[in-house]
Amino acid sequence: MSQVFHAHLDHAAFEPFALGSVQWLRRSGGNGNESLSGGIWKVTPEEAPEPFDLPIDQDETIYIVSGHLRIEVKGGDTLEMREGSMASLSKGAMTRWSVLEPTVEFFVYS
Repeated sequence: MSQVFHAHLDHAAFEPFALGSVQWLRRSGGNGNESLSGGIWKVTPEEAPEPFDLPIDQDETIYIVSGHLRIEVKGGDTLEMREGSMASLSKGAMTRWSVLEPTVEFFVYS
């Protein structure tokens, strides 16, 4: 049976993440799909004071709700991600992220 995933932004529902915190909309394995997950990620410059390398382990699509990130793609572009910006990063990309302002990001891993 198909499942519908639904949530409202709930600051009490956030849990620790590698950096910052996350509120999951859909976790890997939901409805039998191991590769699909998504949610809201919040991070501040205090939580990530230095740029950090992030190899993209699966396709990732992001939408910046608020804030400012800089994503440098090795061998590619540097993305200035601000409110309303969207990007889709392919599995295997090597990236370096800088958190320039407190940021809220909607993401989907697929």
